[in-house]
Amino acid sequence: MAYIGKQPVVGNFVKLDAITTSATATYNLLNGGVAYYPQSANNCIVSLNGVIQSPTSAYTISGSTIVFSDALTSSDTIDFILVLGDVLSIGTPSDGTVTSAKLASGVSGLISWQSVQTTGFTAVAGRGYPCNTTSAAFTVTLPASPSAGDTIILLDYAGTFDTNAITLAPNGNKINGSTDNRVLNTEREAVTITYIDATQGWLASSGVNEGTVALSPAPYTVDFLVIAGGGSGGGYLGGGGAGGYRNSYSTETSGGGGSSEASLTFTAGTVYTVTVGGGGAVPANSTTNGTNGTDSSISGTGITTITSSGGGGGGANTPAPQSNTGSSGGSGGGGGNSTASGGSGTANQGYAGGSSFSDGVTFSSGGGGGGASAVGGNSSSGSPAGNGGNGLASSITGSSVTRGGGGGGGVNLSGKTVGSGGTGGGGAGGQNDGGSPQAVAGTANTGGGGGGGLTGSSAAPKAGGSGVVILRMPTANYSGTTTGSPTVTTSGSDTIITFNASGSITG
Repeated sequence: MAYIGKQPVVGNFVKLDAITTSATATYNLLNGGVAYYPQSANNCIVSLNGVIQSPTSAYTISGSTIVFSDALTSSDTIDFILVLGDVLSIGTPSDGTVTSAKLASGVSGLISWQSVQTTGFTAVAGRGYPCNTTSAAFTVTLPASPSAGDTIILLDYAGTFDTNAITLAPNGNKINGSTDNRVLNTEREAVTITYIDATQGWLASSGVNEGTVALSPAPYTVDFLVIAGGGSGGGYLGGGGAGGYRNSYSTETSGGGGSSEASLTFTAGTVYTVTVGGGGAVPANSTTNGTNGTDSSISGTGITTITSSGGGGGGANTPAPQSNTGSSGGSGGGGGNSTASGGSGTANQGYAGGSSFSDGVTFSSGGGGGGASAVGGNSSSGSPAGNGGNGLASSITGSSVTRGGGGGGGVNLSGKTVGSGGTGGGGAGGQNDGGSPQAVAGTANTGGGGGGGLTGSSAAPKAGGSGVVILRMPTANYSGTTTGSPTVTTSGSDTIITFNASGSITG
């Protein structure tokens, strides 16, 4: 609005530049070398030769000059000129010049709204961002050096956060007390985040449609290798089958010719249970099939449980009319006495066991247990007992290791050759007549099948090897919180957690 005379005075006190006197009454007024215009003589305190001068009578102000009533000399000294109140227009401050400390307590809503964002960007405190993720999800990086009270608003412009989420990166700070990324993944979600301190970092101070968690933990991808316990050798010569073999790492295949599986998606803060299956125990008598291994698995909220089936036990000398067939499992057990088939494997986990042979008079040889990569070997007249099927190699730990071999079949006469264990922890079969060689157990934490033999003899069948669960994830996402004492190693930018016994991991 217009004023008669000068506009209202605002501003602060200003001490003007020093003045060197001479034989004149008029002097220029400068502030930092720039001409200065006091409102009036009454706005100024002037000290001359140590004496405060009377405004209007001892001096007057004319524009940016001071005029003394009498001419001064070079021996006079103007001690100082202090202006009380700076004549300024009441206008609009320059962008970014008003700090929060200059605002009255309780002022709210001071957010500068930006144009719609469609790709990743670094946010600036005091701004609101409509985010459009129709085309793709993207990341919002928070300020690197925030101050307490800094506020940012983010909202779902197109209602697509549920399909293409926004990821919030703390940029060396914290969100909800954690250095992990967070996500906005609810349709039409909007959230105001405020920086509190170095301990908690950014916290949600208000929001809409955020569900139960305004800043959800960011999910991340985890690869797995889940191998069940191997089956034991049968009570009468059949080799034990390997534990089921399921793999998601890289393009490596699963057992039984299955393709590589989809990786898991973990969420920070969620506890995932890991179960490592044990190897099957030795059967009590020659008429009992070997014991199947127990399942291995990983389960938890938000993921589909991954379960590998225990390997099938080897076949026995079951009285007619019952069968001597090896038991089914992750990989099937080898056939037992007489001419019996091996047990079947589980699709995408392992192969079937091999069949046994008997001449019907004196000689019998067991079939080999199935392995993760091959069917157990068949036994026939004049040949050795069936070899265990071979396992599969995986580099999930950073180096190639073969696991999941089937157990070899045993024989009941000297001079006959026992079946060898499949590569990857399968145990060789035993020779009953003379007891040499003895059967061999499946190797621990490979899911290998136990070698076949004859229960009650010096070449008795052996137990299957225990399974293993291996997880591989980005090191940046590894929480370090586990139970069950797994082995933790690294490979490149990933951390590998190997569970040789049951436990848990927190995402």
